[in-house]
Amino acid sequence: MGILGINRRNAEYILPVNQREFYPLVDDKLLTKELAVKNGLNVPPLYGVIRYHHQIPSIMDIGERHLHFVVKPSKGSGGQGILVLTRRSPDTFERASGVVLGDNDLKYYISGILAGLYSLGGQEDKALVEYRIEPSPVFAKVTFRGVPDVRLIVYRGVPIMAMLRLPTKESNGKANLHNGAIGVGVDLQTGVTLQGVHHTRLVTTHPDTEENIKGISIPYWKDILNIGARSYDMTGLGYIGVDVAVDQTQGPMILEFNARPGLSIQIANRAGLVPRLNAVDAADLRGMSIEERILMGQRAARHFSPRNS
Repeated sequence: MGILGINRRNAEYILPVNQREFYPLVDDKLLTKELAVKNGLNVPPLYGVIRYHHQIPSIMDIGERHLHFVVKPSKGSGGQGILVLTRRSPDTFERASGVVLGDNDLKYYISGILAGLYSLGGQEDKALVEYRIEPSPVFAKVTFRGVPDVRLIVYRGVPIMAMLRLPTKESNGKANLHNGAIGVGVDLQTGVTLQGVHHTRLVTTHPDTEENIKGISIPYWKDILNIGARSYDMTGLGYIGVDVAVDQTQGPMILEFNARPGLSIQIANRAGLVPRLNAVDAADLRGMSIEERILMGQRAARHFSPRNS
C-alpha cells in the first residue's frame, strides 16, 4: 500500500530536503508567525510575548483587555503546554475544559513555559499570548470544546495528503492524535472528509457527540491548499506538515509548521504516502506555479486513492 515508515521518512525525505538551517523557522512559533505575516498569510493575532519572569504579571493586563485568549510555548511540540482560556472573572480564568485557574495559578503556569517545561529539548522558552480561534460552525457537532484543524503534508511545494483533526474529551480539547483526538481523511480534490481513525480504531462517528464525521465539506479548501503550497516557498523546507484552523469570522489561520510531521495521516486516509511522494519526485517542478503544484498533488492523490489502488 506504499505506507511510509518513520525511518524511511527521515532518511529518504526529511534529511535530503529539510536543511537544518531552516528548522528554527518552524520550531519557534514566534518566528513562524512573523514569517507568515511577512508573506501576507493569516495567523491568530498576537496579544503579547512574555520572555522573562519579571514580565509574567503583564498577563493580568492582557486579561483586562481580552476576555478569552490562548497561552502557548513558542518552542512547544505535540500540543504540549497550550492553555486555552475561555472566560475571565475578577480573580480567575476558566479553561476550555471548565477547570478554573486563579491569577497565581496562571502566573505559575507561564513560569513553567519560560523554564522550558514544554519546549523541545527542555530549553528556555517564551510564552505567546494570542487570539483564541472560534471554529467554523461547520465543525460544531464533531468536536469537543477545542479547535479542530487541518493537517497537510507538503512535499517540495506540492500538497499530497490531508486530514482533519478533531478534538475529543479524551484529548482534553486538543487536536493532537497521540492525545486522543480523531484524524479524519480528506479528499484532496474536494475538501470533503472521508473515514477517521481514533488511536488504532477506524471510526465513522465522533465518540463524544456521536455525529457522523464523514462527508463534511471543509470551508476555504482552495485557500488552505494555497497556504500549504506556499509553505515551501516561505520556509525552504521540502517535507513539512502544515496546520491550519478555520476561524468563523477570519477564515483560515496558520497554527504552525512541522518539519517532522507524523505518519498517522496515512491511516486516516487508508493510503500510503510513498506513491504520491514518488509522483512528485518523477515530475519536473521547475517553473511550476502554486496552482499547478496544487493540481499535481490532487491528481496524484486521486490516482493513488484506495479505490484506485
